[in-house]
Amino acid sequence: MTPPRHRIGISLGMIDSLSDGLGEFSTQVCEHVARVAPAWREQHGVQFHLHMPARWHGRFGDQVGYLSTRKLQGYWHWQGLKRFDVWHGLNQLGRIVPPLGTRQALLTIHDLNPVYHDAEPAARKALDKLRRRLRHFDEVTTLTHHVEGDIRRHLGWTGPISVIPNGARDLNAHAQDAVPGIVPGRYLLHLSRMAKSKNPQSLVDMAALWPQQALVLAGPRTGDSDRLAAQVRERGLANVTVVQEVSDAQKTWLYAHCQAFVFPSLTEGFGLPPLEAMHFGKPVFLSRLTSLPEVGGPHAGYFDSFEPAAMRRTIETETPRLLREGLAIRAHAAQFRWDRAAEAYLAIYRRLLGPVDTAVSAAPR
Repeated sequence: MTPPRHRIGISLGMIDSLSDGLGEFSTQVCEHVARVAPAWREQHGVQFHLHMPARWHGRFGDQVGYLSTRKLQGYWHWQGLKRFDVWHGLNQLGRIVPPLGTRQALLTIHDLNPVYHDAEPAARKALDKLRRRLRHFDEVTTLTHHVEGDIRRHLGWTGPISVIPNGARDLNAHAQDAVPGIVPGRYLLHLSRMAKSKNPQSLVDMAALWPQQALVLAGPRTGDSDRLAAQVRERGLANVTVVQEVSDAQKTWLYAHCQAFVFPSLTEGFGLPPLEAMHFGKPVFLSRLTSLPEVGGPHAGYFDSFEPAAMRRTIETETPRLLREGLAIRAHAAQFRWDRAAEAYLAIYRRLLGPVDTAVSAAPR
């Protein structure tokens, strides 16, 4: 075995979940890295180290090293005698900076959502914090051209930016568990954390005006989802069901059996759930805000207003067209592949490493 001559660190930071959007992104990148790690080590003496909370050490196998995250690393990040040729921060959250001695550092910025939903003082504070962190990085990647523009405009970043779209899992072959009480093929589906930025309130208001149409709001249990469920009960909306702590198998069943997927989000850096629904050929309805038109393209319907009657008209008017485009919708979603995204990050690592002995093998499929 070739002894390591180079080290690449990949940092999840203080991330607290692997089941939300950031967690899905981190998991997909780390799983791909773990698959190529033996080839990189044997051919080029490159050792990958994953930097994450200790409770997830070992999650990606024994072909990669593990480093623990600590809050103090936002001020003084020392990894002993380890020196990193490349360090990749997988998200813009927190303060953690690359370890001392790092040669090239890359940061992925998923969104600048505070610009869109925070009050001006809070947004300015968040941007100032990110600008300070960016001083420690040489390059930036992001998920959409919309966010690239935000980074240039709101952060004043003049360095290199690479736009690498996320992948989206095709769940068609995954296990399914029916959700009790939900009639297949008779409901609109929304899947999110149900935070205010996801705009689920507009869907509840639409459902109140459209009592014959069932609506399912699904996602993890949060304070926001609790408040929304309480409001649904108080308003007596028998056509609205809030499903909390939805499992992967239940989520897959909900995608597979919905009439359409509705996602009127106010701020998105990318938007994975709409693409997951598109893999099933489902009509998808989005807001026209931030990155969603870039992700949905011409194969989605768009809300021009969040007024309840207007939202209903959009769904009723556009659904026949989108049902005819089922194959095109699936083909659109299939363009967004996690292996393609991960290989784009690996290509940046190769470039930042500089000359190496031979071409790195692609990940086994």
